[in-house]
Amino acid sequence: MARQDVPSIADPAGCRLEGGDAARWAALASRDEAADGSFVYAVRTTGIYCRPSCAARAPRPENVSFHATCAEAEEAGFRACKRCLPNEPSLALRRAEAVARACRLIDEAETLPDLGALAEAAGLSAFHFHRVFKTVTGVTPKSYAAARRAEALASGLSRAASVTQAIYEAGYASPSRFYAEATNRLGMAPETYRRGGEGVAIRFGIGQCALGAILVAATVKGICAILLGDDPDQLSRDLQDRFPKADLLGGDAAFESWMAQVVGFVATPARDLGLPLDIGGTAFQQRVWDALRKIPIGTTATYADIARAIGAPAASRAVALACGANSIAVAIPCHRVVRSDGSLSGYRWGVARKRALLAREGVVV
Repeated sequence: MARQDVPSIADPAGCRLEGGDAARWAALASRDEAADGSFVYAVRTTGIYCRPSCAARAPRPENVSFHATCAEAEEAGFRACKRCLPNEPSLALRRAEAVARACRLIDEAETLPDLGALAEAAGLSAFHFHRVFKTVTGVTPKSYAAARRAEALASGLSRAASVTQAIYEAGYASPSRFYAEATNRLGMAPETYRRGGEGVAIRFGIGQCALGAILVAATVKGICAILLGDDPDQLSRDLQDRFPKADLLGGDAAFESWMAQVVGFVATPARDLGLPLDIGGTAFQQRVWDALRKIPIGTTATYADIARAIGAPAASRAVALACGANSIAVAIPCHRVVRSDGSLSGYRWGVARKRALLAREGVVV
């Protein structure tokens, strides 16, 4: 039955649902997968109980009863639906487990398995697996594998005797395949990254802003870090730990102008920073950070909102991790992301700073 044909909360026959049952009916009517596990509904005319997302023909409200658990529904004399299997793991969980098996295969393989092998490991057809994988993770299997190889390479570059050795150990079939995307993945040439940023000029400055100590750093491509904190020395150590051999330089006149713009931007985030950014990160992180920059000033979004915006509605937790990995405060506004109930979640630079930033944008939480 098409969704528009599902009876509304106010049924044509005059039956009305109130309070919690009205909310449950709304979840049933929209076949909301997010409601799976929170309750089941039973149909008196069939003797069957289902999960809210069941694709079976929607019943009439007067024939429905709601139960907190499968056991409760069965005690009332109902049997489990054979279509949605409410007494077994949810479809979302089964999909997540299938994708997790495929991810482990990618992570452990010396060379990237083909789509057929990954689908077989997940127990799905190749076409269905590709669609499910992207829904769960937000990226295609190929993009996931590329990101994992890049992460392995970044980790191995500092230990390997040469860049070529690190490339092969990370699972690349040939150096040419890697070099085509190396700079975008690492933020600099791989040999430079292997040497801890040796030879790269990173200009930085430390000062005070409306939220305490601030460190601003930039490569020739743009701003690569805006760090906030209480201890200026700790901010400096954070930058040094990432690029221990980079040429960390004091700001010249042009950089001092950039830093003044950033300090002003933190104080008045309602305006545009107007400076280029040097954003690294994995493919998934970049998609999340791009979505964050599209959140309108003076508004907030939940992790689930961002997950849906990037086409990965099941990846809320991965979105939260990407927000935590953001090193360009305010310009990539992870402070505008809140919990589903509107309360403040964690923030890399402290919840008090997150609240202050939102207050400056007119948002009170």
